[in-house]
Amino acid sequence: MNKLIECVPNISEGRNQAIIDACAEAVRKVKGAKLLDVDPGKSTNRTVFTFVGDPESVIEAAFQFTKTANELIDMSTHHGEHPRMGAVDVCPFVPVANVTIEECVEVSKKFGARVGKELNLPVYLYEEASTNPARKALKQIRAGEYEGIKDKIYKPEWKPDFGPQEFNPKFGCMATGVRFFLIAYNVNILGTREQAHRIALNIREQGRSETEPGRLKAVKAIGWYVDEYNMAQVSINLDNYKITPPHIAFEECAKDARELNLATCGSELVGLIPLEAMLMAADYYIEKENLFILDEQQKIRLVIERLGLSSISQFIPEKRIIEYMIKEDSNEPLASLTVRNFVELVGARTSAPGGGSVSALIASMGAALGAMMGWMSYGTKKFEHLDSKMRKNIPPLHFRMKELISMIDADTNAFNDYMIAMKMPKNTNEEKVLREEKMQEGIKKAIDVPLKVMRTANDCWEWMIQMAKYGNMSSRSDLEVGAKSLETGIWGAFKNVQINLPQIKDEKYKEEILKEANEIIENSNKNFKKVVSTLEKR
Repeated sequence: MNKLIECVPNISEGRNQAIIDACAEAVRKVKGAKLLDVDPGKSTNRTVFTFVGDPESVIEAAFQFTKTANELIDMSTHHGEHPRMGAVDVCPFVPVANVTIEECVEVSKKFGARVGKELNLPVYLYEEASTNPARKALKQIRAGEYEGIKDKIYKPEWKPDFGPQEFNPKFGCMATGVRFFLIAYNVNILGTREQAHRIALNIREQGRSETEPGRLKAVKAIGWYVDEYNMAQVSINLDNYKITPPHIAFEECAKDARELNLATCGSELVGLIPLEAMLMAADYYIEKENLFILDEQQKIRLVIERLGLSSISQFIPEKRIIEYMIKEDSNEPLASLTVRNFVELVGARTSAPGGGSVSALIASMGAALGAMMGWMSYGTKKFEHLDSKMRKNIPPLHFRMKELISMIDADTNAFNDYMIAMKMPKNTNEEKVLREEKMQEGIKKAIDVPLKVMRTANDCWEWMIQMAKYGNMSSRSDLEVGAKSLETGIWGAFKNVQINLPQIKDEKYKEEILKEANEIIENSNKNFKKVVSTLEKR
């Protein structure tokens, strides 16, 4: 999964479907961005949009969205129940996968700067993106709403972070920033509203009062009764699932329910959830129950069952887990090919995929065959005495296999930066120096990828030897082929390191890389022989 950021902008329009559709279409037209949800409210006269993308795509989509809203919405005639201050009221960016809060802060600043410069609109930073304590919370910036901006914006302390310090009667102003992913989550209780609320008071961070706080940080909760479901719920907002994830909230509610002699009856996710939160829950129950589950789909199924996520309506992972809603086939085009298509592409009149991608593939197959021997030794009565060893030895090979698969495409992409640098201008001395600097950075990247293949594959030997010592001998030939594949993949990656090193001008870097690569080759040759000899002795 590439870097994935969620954007949840709100426009001050919930009644005019043509405007809502136009804003949605502005997002859909941006390559790399995907619109996940559009939620209009007529009484609030406000619509919440949710879309995701990589950092560049999400900035472009947010900008085109804002541009469209600016063209179509006139705040001077707007009325609605929800507090608001602009045509695009707020545009938060939320880290979802492989991206940090700090990176999202940079995204929000780039977006805000572009809106301020190109659209000439006033933009304020808030939450994690703001360093001003007097206007960090959204409610501080939004105080006085649209009607109060015309006086407020001209005060020195309310100079926008981006754009003009002047009142724009048609647009108003907007805020952009960063917040954590909010998970809306309900735990079902077979009891009364009062009992559910009592549990909510116990778990929420605010608790009952300042002197009697609740047990869980970054949690808001209330209790209510849902006639439609004929049961009560503890309705929870998890402001930061990395501090308090859904499974901990569920377990704490269940514990309190038992103390009140009440039954929990599953739970309900409202909206979407990041894959990481689901896998955190899976790891929790796997450890708690001493389970052995590596397959991601099985992990998701475990969480659905343990949390009772289908108790209200069927929980469909492809429609509720953000990463599953994004098509990823373009992220690993080579690894996603059929075997036939990959081999034929290698044999075609093109320079890529070449030896580097093939080396990563061969190494991944070596790790896979090692894991295969483990699986052939696990879970049957005849080899039950090996279960504890296989539980220990299969995962390292399984996960390194996955890592190596991702490197099939990474190797082909490794030269991109170098090729871009080659095309940089070289008319002046300054341009020549910058071009050479970027070319050196690019060629180092082209070395780092096959070196990473070598390192990852080399890490497999310890577990391959364990398989040779204890694995089911009916898979002996599979492990032998796996060991030779691992050795071959390492050797092939080494050749890709070697061929690029002469272009490096940093002699110390060259010396260090060559020393490490030669050590890995030596270790690989030694351990291949050890796997084979261990099997022969058995």
